[in-house]
Amino acid sequence: MKFLIRFSLLITLCFSNSLAFSADKFTVVTTFTVIADMAQNIAGDAAVILCITKPGAEIHNYQPTPRDIIKAQNADLVLWNGLNLELWFEKFFKNLSDVPNVIVTENIKPVGIKKGPYRGKPNPHAWMSPTDAIIYVDNIERALSSHDPKNANIYAKNAQIYKKKITEIILPIKKRLHAVPKEERWLVTSEGAFSYLARDFGLQELFLWPINADAQGTPQQVRNVIDKIREKNIKVIFSESTISSAPAKQVARETNIHYGGILYVDSLSKISGPVPTFLDLLKVTSETIALGLVR
Repeated sequence: MKFLIRFSLLITLCFSNSLAFSADKFTVVTTFTVIADMAQNIAGDAAVILCITKPGAEIHNYQPTPRDIIKAQNADLVLWNGLNLELWFEKFFKNLSDVPNVIVTENIKPVGIKKGPYRGKPNPHAWMSPTDAIIYVDNIERALSSHDPKNANIYAKNAQIYKKKITEIILPIKKRLHAVPKEERWLVTSEGAFSYLARDFGLQELFLWPINADAQGTPQQVRNVIDKIREKNIKVIFSESTISSAPAKQVARETNIHYGGILYVDSLSKISGPVPTFLDLLKVTSETIALGLVR
């Protein structure tokens, strides 16, 4: 009995200490790794940034856990993408009480999904546009400053620095891609996750399926892309990190074109991986595309 009492006291003390530690700083929970990294760059040491999904996770069909609900319930603010990315979020958020949430895609003009059962709905991958990524930063900075005004100056300063870094990464890659003849500027991928990036870089887009929440790699999807590649004499196809590369590689084999490798979009990697930050994701993905098209 004494052991049980001591054990209960120990758990209570640990829990209390954990709450005290987290209470020292403004705490933000984000739905996926890209928003988490953006928020961390803007917050610096002024806030604690947590993420529901882990690096490498497929965000579209994620299934939240009870631990996720507890994490979000203890937060001061929840940041999410919207645009139909987190199809699970509205149900998830009903389990929370009095936790403010902000959609970080406000003021972004959505690109519509072109095919499949989600046709006409917003393509959720707006962060892949360097131009729209700046809007993400502004929205996150505004949300942090509004809910944690004592650190507003820190958030504003960090946001300006971060936006400059995004611009510096993209400009040289844009120049390389604009050197490619216009008729050869085709971005062919597994998921249609690059509509915003293709728009910004002046690329024509072709994909096997429109969004990962849809069926993936069906025979008809593969046949349609093969026919288009042959019609337009396209030279390279890519795939994404969070899904199987088999359909894209099948297309490459059957059309005898180059498989250009992995692009990153829905998730960052672990720290030891190739894209542990959003800036890395933009750089690696854009450079991989440029290498595939310029070769």
